[in-house]
Amino acid sequence: MPTIPPERAPLSRSEPHRHRQVAESFGSDAERYDRARPSYPQAMVERIAAACPGTDVLDVGCGTGIVARQFAAAGCRVLGVDVDARMADLARQRGLAVEVAAFEAWDPAGREFDAVVAGQTWHWVDPVAGAAKAARTLRPGGLLAVFWNAGQPSPELAESFAEVYRRVMPDSLAARQWTTPAVDGYSALCTRAADGIREVGAFGAPEQWRFDWERAYTRDEWLDQLPTTGGHTRLPPAELEEVLAGIGAAVDSVGGRFTMRYATVAVTATRGDAA
Repeated sequence: MPTIPPERAPLSRSEPHRHRQVAESFGSDAERYDRARPSYPQAMVERIAAACPGTDVLDVGCGTGIVARQFAAAGCRVLGVDVDARMADLARQRGLAVEVAAFEAWDPAGREFDAVVAGQTWHWVDPVAGAAKAARTLRPGGLLAVFWNAGQPSPELAESFAEVYRRVMPDSLAARQWTTPAVDGYSALCTRAADGIREVGAFGAPEQWRFDWERAYTRDEWLDQLPTTGGHTRLPPAELEEVLAGIGAAVDSVGGRFTMRYATVAVTATRGDAA
């Protein structure tokens, strides 16, 4: 088996994993995050579990435990790792075991796992150092699975959302994200994850999976969720209130509720046999 390279220095500061201040902002309202953020397709959880040699799962960037609880319900033993002590505290209150550390610096202390998973968090991890740490942590035949939810409302509502952001946050990613298919915005993250896995050389060829599903939101449910997302967690209160008012009016204009079409995209790879 090819030798796993040592963990390297982080990549360019323009890459997402360099923006730790954003990654560490989600715990500012951990209760809201846990309440409002969507979960993941059960079919994906089952497919990951079925592809593993056992039931020991490490959840990277576990946050409040949304992913971890789904795997625990599927019969897995889950350990979470998260950089934010506030998120970890809430996950522990939900009955999960969590250790606080950035994954690249986390010490597995000789422990091995059958799966390393990361829901909506792998872009905060150096793609090569993270894959190398996962390879050291996985048993031979274990699975690395990193995944993201990409949500898309109707074209009309997407344009209304975009108009709000163009008015309030004209230079932001949020002002642009509603003008293209959501799944396209995650293609670069999937490519970066797959490239990091290949560079490590300890895995089989990466695969990409996709699961399509829907979730209905009321106006209040969507506005509850919105402040937990990366483009909003660090906004000044007055600016956030203006965004919420505009988005709320947009949802009201379509009857006060809408259906978000989600595509959950995953990159997976199996750890090779021991040397």
